[in-house]
Amino acid sequence: MPRVLLVLVALGFLAHGLAGNWPGTTAAVSRLSWWSLGVCFVSVLVGLGFMLLAWREILKGLGSPLPLGVASRVMFVGQLGKYVPGGIWAFAAMIELARDHGAPPRRTFSATALGLVTSLGCALALAAATLSGQILREGWYLLALIPLIVVGLHPRVMTWGLNLALRIARKEPLDQTLSGAVMARAAGWTVIGWLVYGVHLWVLVGGMRPGGLSLYAVAAGAYALAWTTGILTVVVPAGIGVREGAMVIALAPVLDAPRALVVAVVSRVAFTLADVTWAALGVISHRLTRAPSDVPAGQAPVG
Repeated sequence: MPRVLLVLVALGFLAHGLAGNWPGTTAAVSRLSWWSLGVCFVSVLVGLGFMLLAWREILKGLGSPLPLGVASRVMFVGQLGKYVPGGIWAFAAMIELARDHGAPPRRTFSATALGLVTSLGCALALAAATLSGQILREGWYLLALIPLIVVGLHPRVMTWGLNLALRIARKEPLDQTLSGAVMARAAGWTVIGWLVYGVHLWVLVGGMRPGGLSLYAVAAGAYALAWTTGILTVVVPAGIGVREGAMVIALAPVLDAPRALVVAVVSRVAFTLADVTWAALGVISHRLTRAPSDVPAGQAPVG
């Protein structure tokens, strides 16, 4: 029951956020073609899929392999918690869901933390490689995190840091150390995911002004920088508002503020709908593949 309540609360906050911005959202959507909105949404779905593969790879490397359908349910149903104020609900939900499938909390926590840090490092590297010098000078403090993240993802440093956090939380330490090969594969999936994320903003910017392929680099870097800014603002659920403001600034070289704000709003809605879609797919997949032996005695199978 607490899990169901958490999901309902998360969906309630999510719906409230969409309803509160509905007039602006509909006005923004009306300025874009249906094909660009469709490509935007599909690219977000695919990008999230690559992030799922990265997280699953890390969890597998820690000793808890999960089937793809189960992993998608754990990750995306749990991630609905990020829409609830507090910043810890996504972690807590993922830990509880993964526990049902034999993954100890210490492994799920570690995999989720490592996945987040890896994504942060890849996003910052993408922003550094694509954005203008002026934007980068204004966000130098973010780019300064890149060498720290690289050092922190070294297997020995990473294991020491995670075990320290687990010790503080009075949890058992990790019983398996991630190899460099596992982290390299996870980083590879994450990089691909970020490149696909860039497509969603590229088609939206292209719907506002001509520019062709030359706009892709700016769009990909702008979203990477905006996401990073939002994720580091932990007091705001899912970085709402902060991410949009950063995106408007990052898109300044190619779009004026009103059109950049339209792009930012549509991007937010696309990711929100994609989160819900992936969560629904994870639940459906879990129910369809659930073995009769998983059902408690005396209870009819579901699905």
